[in-house]
Amino acid sequence: MSKLAVELYRSTMLRPLVVLNIAAILAVGVGPFSGAKAQTLPAESAVVLSELSVIGSGERANGPVTGYRASRSATSTRTDTALRDSPQSVQVVPRDVLVDQQDVRLTDALTNVSNVQPAGTIQGRSDTYVLRGFNTQTYAIDGVLLNPANTFQPTQRDLANVERVEVLKGPTSVLYGRGDPGGLINIVTRQPLLTPSADLTLQGGSYAFRRLQGSVTGAVPGTEGLAARFSFATQDDPTFRDFGGPSNSRHFFAPSLLWTPDASTRISLNAEFSRQHSQYDEGLTAFQGRVPLDNIRRYYGESWSRYYGESNSITLRAEHDVNESLTLRQVINGQWGQFDVFATRATGVSANGASLTRRLSEIESIYNSIDSQTEAVARFDLFGFRHTALLGVEIVDGYRHPYAQQGTASPVSFLNPIRGSIPQIGTLALQSDLRQKLFMVGTYMQDQIELAQGLQLVLGVRVDTANQFYFQRTLTNNTVPPTRDVTGTSPRVGLVWRPIEPLTVYGSYTTSFTPQTANVSSGLTPAPETGEQVEIGTRVDLIPDRLTLSAAAFRIVRANVAATDPSDSRFSIITGEQRSQGVEADIAGEILPGWRIIGGIGYLDARVTQDRTVAIGNRLPAAPTFSTSLWSTYQFQSGPMRGWGFGGGVTYVGERFGDIANSYKVGAYARLDATLFYEIDPIWRFAVNGRNLTDRRYIEQPFNQFNNLPGAPLTVLASVTARY
Repeated sequence: MSKLAVELYRSTMLRPLVVLNIAAILAVGVGPFSGAKAQTLPAESAVVLSELSVIGSGERANGPVTGYRASRSATSTRTDTALRDSPQSVQVVPRDVLVDQQDVRLTDALTNVSNVQPAGTIQGRSDTYVLRGFNTQTYAIDGVLLNPANTFQPTQRDLANVERVEVLKGPTSVLYGRGDPGGLINIVTRQPLLTPSADLTLQGGSYAFRRLQGSVTGAVPGTEGLAARFSFATQDDPTFRDFGGPSNSRHFFAPSLLWTPDASTRISLNAEFSRQHSQYDEGLTAFQGRVPLDNIRRYYGESWSRYYGESNSITLRAEHDVNESLTLRQVINGQWGQFDVFATRATGVSANGASLTRRLSEIESIYNSIDSQTEAVARFDLFGFRHTALLGVEIVDGYRHPYAQQGTASPVSFLNPIRGSIPQIGTLALQSDLRQKLFMVGTYMQDQIELAQGLQLVLGVRVDTANQFYFQRTLTNNTVPPTRDVTGTSPRVGLVWRPIEPLTVYGSYTTSFTPQTANVSSGLTPAPETGEQVEIGTRVDLIPDRLTLSAAAFRIVRANVAATDPSDSRFSIITGEQRSQGVEADIAGEILPGWRIIGGIGYLDARVTQDRTVAIGNRLPAAPTFSTSLWSTYQFQSGPMRGWGFGGGVTYVGERFGDIANSYKVGAYARLDATLFYEIDPIWRFAVNGRNLTDRRYIEQPFNQFNNLPGAPLTVLASVTARY
């Protein structure tokens, strides 16, 4: 057992969780193990019938999607539900899209979803996004959110074991507790199967990019009903940026097991381990209201400015169908990891724009958390109505401890930075020693009520109680605020109406509650963030079971919001109230046999509405007024060209402000992409993809004045895939 595991077990706050979870698992009646993934029924075991089963359809909420159009999801309701029966907008990016686009970043996958934009990599360390105008630095894996004490995940997400990427738009606190009001990104992983299969992909492309990924699954000999899968990826990416040092690398491993000892029991385990070595890259710096794009390779750091991050996660899940009307579920998730930074960081630009000042930064951070979800799903008739009721209790204990030092570093030319500074390690002094702990208990209830044929009412409520501990030591003072207990209630109500078979109309009201983990300069724990949304929308099958168009209009109000402090990017400020309202539409599916399409379009008005620090009316950072994307492929189904395919797409993003002070702006851009591929039977696949075919210069991810990641120039990526 690792040292960290021993420490987790010995933690006095975690002992009650361990005891509680063991008792809950025993109550399910499946033994001392539970599993990792939602709806882990393999395709071969269709005899298992529960709320997780799909009758008359080959798709499950956690399973593969044929083509670009998904029809079911569990992200919105925690039950296997048809997307047309969700009272909120849910968009799904299936694995077929990831393959056709040769996506190697989560950012690439999310480009296919309306009103979702990348918002910064936190100096090449992680992923952040803007959903419906609001920033989010977290996501869920198979319905389990990342450590609540962390402000970001220490590694960038790999897609090697991803079955589908789902985006639930708007507040999600009714089922997930913490979270951002713009929405939730839920990554659904590939499931183990009893039928043996494997795939291996080798990729290579511009700027010496190299990647190998694969996955193998099949039955485990000697144990009836036990299947395993192992997915992995390793990549080396020097990138187009002028680092002058070692290239970026990432290694990802994900073993998983699924055991179905009988027709009513499913036990699974999912583990993920990620290691990342990368250059600490702040991108380009803004000056006088804009970000110069004359040289997108410009780098203000040093070749020794490096970052190392690791993230680990193990999830156990057990499900048992007591009878046809009741399913019990228990999930236990443990997360731990760390990151280390040693780099120069930009601090300012001289008045004449000649030089950029820097400081030396060293950060060591560790984190760990444990998450328990105990749920029961009941299906019954009451007062003449059909009910699918969910009752759950979630207990989360998260912790992080970053220790930061800073020192002096020599300035460099703003337009022609030259590397060569020697780190003055002896000048390092304490910047901040932060210890933060967040313990949450949430109780949630949901009822999906079928009022009449084609008419559903969805009611839900969650009550969260959070205990926050915060300690910060700096060079000048120690801040030890009293432990804070906060309570929040998050209701949701939605109505779904299907007046005719291909058309669904819905409306919903939902709220959010999120304890703050932002690091504010005062050292005091900020008040919890709250939000509420009103949404109306529609879904229509333009071609039944093949092509779906969805559209929504929404208004979100968010209070007690943390944003990057414009005067000191090390800290956050609480900006009062923000509002985002807009409309969006998404399309996904198959127009004709072999002709697939996915895309979205969005209009957004996201701005500050109340504040004592930020000017009222300021636009929210990284949120364009208008954005759209469209991707389409065609593969010949017969004749001498059978197996050949081609496709392309366009992505347009309007101009955006880079910070909440609106001190600078980045321009709009349009990017053209294309692909050509050839499949030899089901075994071999060859593909060549081109991105940014017009070699456009643009800022892809604005974050703050000193952190603006330029988009990659024209790149070509080739791959060969072998399948068994």
